[in-house]
Amino acid sequence: MRWRGNRQSDNIEDRRGMRATRSGNFGGGGGALRLLPVVIKFLGVKGTLIAVALFIGYGLFSGTLSQMLGGGGFQEQSARQTGGNVSQSAQEKELVQFISVVLADTEDTWHALFQEMGREYKEPRLVLYRQSINSGCGFGSAEMGPFYCPADQKVYLDLSFYEDLRNRYQAPGDFAQAYVVAHEIGHHVQTLTGISRKVQEAKQGMDSTQANQLSVRQELQADCFAGIWAHHADRSRQILEAGDVEEGLTAASAIGDDRLQKQSRGYVTPDSFTHGSSRQRVKWFGIGLKVGTLKACDTFSSKNL
Repeated sequence: MRWRGNRQSDNIEDRRGMRATRSGNFGGGGGALRLLPVVIKFLGVKGTLIAVALFIGYGLFSGTLSQMLGGGGFQEQSARQTGGNVSQSAQEKELVQFISVVLADTEDTWHALFQEMGREYKEPRLVLYRQSINSGCGFGSAEMGPFYCPADQKVYLDLSFYEDLRNRYQAPGDFAQAYVVAHEIGHHVQTLTGISRKVQEAKQGMDSTQANQLSVRQELQADCFAGIWAHHADRSRQILEAGDVEEGLTAASAIGDDRLQKQSRGYVTPDSFTHGSSRQRVKWFGIGLKVGTLKACDTFSSKNL
């Protein structure tokens, strides 16, 4: 991917020298915290992490937090940040520069597209952290993967995720890394256009299977929006090199619900999908990349995901 020498974004918030620590209770006397050992015993550590992820934000792995858009169910925990200096390797420093360039490129792309729609694009901030973070959507951790929080309109990213993407999920390459950022920015576009709010409203009264199906459509649209960014960025700034598209498609495939479930527990449960299968994620990222229009990314009306 051609990125060196390009503009870097001013919307990077570096909290890698800080650590979020939990304090306070979940809804009434810390009942949920007292139940945590029981939950872990019942679901296992990995199952508990998956369950927690369903409440943190919009991400490559995570689901949605019901109160991010005004819902309720438990009181938001408080957290404090403990400060410190940021130490980083030369490789990590270069990765931060790369992410900053990608974020700037998404800004340029979506500013232009929103202007065509007669609207104004509000730039999100991207927060870098290590291990744990206090977001506008509550406490987050690296195990949950990258996520977007509509409450504060920020993307949260622990750089260690890219090691997992390369080593654990076999999806290396700089364009695969760019896809991660572009997907989360896709959720920001959904927030600005009111799509996220409509999805949350539609979920009210749905059973878990129906709600999951709606989440899948929302996540696939974020994949498609990531493809839109790549489409226009390459047309305007020729960022793509040989093999980049394959890297993006590999990343989309690597984090499909079916593949992740197969890896973690040995079998697949389609009714529990929240992000879509590998095939679906590849398909919709490819549609955005090829067509480059928001209309083409209408996953909610599609009869064939």
